[in-house]
Amino acid sequence: MDIKTLKGVGEKTAALFEKLNICTTEELVHYYPRDYEQFFDPISLTEAPEEELAAVEGRISGNVATRRVKGLSITTFQAACEGGVLHLTYFNMPYLKNSLKRDGTYIFRGCLHRRGERYVMEQAGIYRPEEYGKLTGCMQPRYSTTRGLSNNAITKAVKQAVGLVDLTKDPLPEKIREEEGLPGLMEAVSQMHFPADKESLLAARSRLVFDEFFRFILILRRMGEDNERIKCVRPMIEVAQTKRLVEALPYRLTKAQQRVWDEIRTDMSSDYAMNRLVQGDVGSGKTILAFLALVMCAANGCQGAMMAPTEVLARQHYESLMKMNREYDLHLHPVLLTGSVGARDRREIYARIESGEADVVIGTHALIQEKVAYRSLALVITDEQHRFGVRQRESLAKKGGLSENEKNIHVLVMSATPIPRTLAIILYGDLHISVLDEMPADRLPIKNCVVNTSYRNTAYKFIEKEVGQGRQVYVICPLVEEGESPELEDVASYAKKLKSALPETVRIGILHGRMRPVQKNRVMEDFEAHNIDVLVSTTVIEVGINVPNATVMLVENAERFGLAQLHQLRGRVGRGDKQSYCIFISKAQNAQTMDRLKILNESNDGFYIAGKDLSLRGPGDLFGIRQSGDMRFTLGDIYRDASILQRASEWADRVLTEDRNLDGPEYAVLREALSEQEINEVDFRSI
Repeated sequence: MDIKTLKGVGEKTAALFEKLNICTTEELVHYYPRDYEQFFDPISLTEAPEEELAAVEGRISGNVATRRVKGLSITTFQAACEGGVLHLTYFNMPYLKNSLKRDGTYIFRGCLHRRGERYVMEQAGIYRPEEYGKLTGCMQPRYSTTRGLSNNAITKAVKQAVGLVDLTKDPLPEKIREEEGLPGLMEAVSQMHFPADKESLLAARSRLVFDEFFRFILILRRMGEDNERIKCVRPMIEVAQTKRLVEALPYRLTKAQQRVWDEIRTDMSSDYAMNRLVQGDVGSGKTILAFLALVMCAANGCQGAMMAPTEVLARQHYESLMKMNREYDLHLHPVLLTGSVGARDRREIYARIESGEADVVIGTHALIQEKVAYRSLALVITDEQHRFGVRQRESLAKKGGLSENEKNIHVLVMSATPIPRTLAIILYGDLHISVLDEMPADRLPIKNCVVNTSYRNTAYKFIEKEVGQGRQVYVICPLVEEGESPELEDVASYAKKLKSALPETVRIGILHGRMRPVQKNRVMEDFEAHNIDVLVSTTVIEVGINVPNATVMLVENAERFGLAQLHQLRGRVGRGDKQSYCIFISKAQNAQTMDRLKILNESNDGFYIAGKDLSLRGPGDLFGIRQSGDMRFTLGDIYRDASILQRASEWADRVLTEDRNLDGPEYAVLREALSEQEINEVDFRSI
């Protein structure tokens, strides 16, 4: 049902929803809150915990003053509260000067800081006492918004949609729901949006997370069974070119690299198609292994393709391979195929691929589009794209001139996400897993520090110093836009704050997931070309760009991210020959939070940190930022929800053992849901 059928949603509002990839009421119903606000009774300043969210009641004393600093509007005033005076600061909210009443009493809700003897809040929520009273004790949903579309507007639309969308057809079989004690779909969706209490929310989330894992594993298991039966009809032999390349490299392969290359080489020269996942931290040397596989493939008279998640990274891979091709006389004929290639060049590239002249194709998912026809495709390498299975094999086999029964494409998946082996086996039981658990000896370890917000100005001075030496910097914020959550930093406001804190000569750019692909590519290219000194970004930056000149990573609201994702972000620096640094700024200063974050100081080993993440995060931890770096499930988090993942895996194996094709009537709705999901996954996007 079109979203414009909802009351209050016209053409203009529908266009705003479309920015969030919501066009139908069904999509809106499954657009779950990213967080929830809990409103507790106001307390005195002396009772309020420092560096944590609190609500205090106060009477405005003195004037509400607004000034401009380097284009930034700053509004300040004081409020007399129980226990002392609260100093309040707001950025780019000049209207407060006219909307707040002098001597008026309000509830201020935000993160409380203590600066010497002063109590301070920045960007705190402001409520009239009667308004706040209605919210006390409730759990209010907070959705990811976009400029022009408020959280309140989304909430009203969701309330309508939940009543209109048919949620009575439940894809999860009744016997599973009963044995697991999971609520029905209708109840789970409703409570996920508007929970009666935390217990109801936990139950609803567990059900929906179980759904995600269960369906995902079902698809993987079925792929795995099909993949096991794939015999290779284009057998390869080991070639001297790869050995010569290994010997000619200016460095020696680590023992881990040599072990994994032996596994890949053995797979490619066997009678069966390779289906292998290579896991390794950033900098562990996955790319050279991919290049060796491409060299072996080309030397056997076949074509190889390598897919990257972004155009920028695809181009970087292409340029690296071309340089190696020239330096080591590899006799490869690579081409680069991305969405931005012009029509004339594209036609020429298509012709070279179809004739077989191009023996290596590097690009984004553009390389599997309908118009691309391969002469002898035998190897596909995917970067951080794990859902590559039988349907994709079939598609590429046809492009490679093979018959329906000759789906022999070798598949190599490269991943920098360090998943503990126990979870990797559950998630990727259809893949053979190789682990690069050793870093090259010449890699400088990243220096880390975990600090509170009082260190921020010192961090800015350090950034200024590094930029002055010609280096580049990443700054990570959890949110895209101002107003999504008052206690969290957002990209847009933070960039303005940085511009006022750093010299005018420092070039600052922004990057987030809501930008159009062409805009994101342009920003990443500018950063790579050093046209940007400081890039303020959301976690969208964790894959897709390699900038050796970047030496500093500053993460705001670090307490709201999982350790594994923080480690992923950290991997954006430390890629060059200069010392790199990572600064984690936390607003939460309780001992548990700081102890968890300090684990990042203990080690730069992603697998160690992932294991710690797995042991520390619990199912009751609902209020962190959505962990986009783990696996990109809608709700599920493989660390926090490891127990649910385990149960879903056990049920998937049990169901497939009893009914391989899900022919039973109890699986009718599930079959339909899986069919739609598999079709949607053919686009090669990462999970």
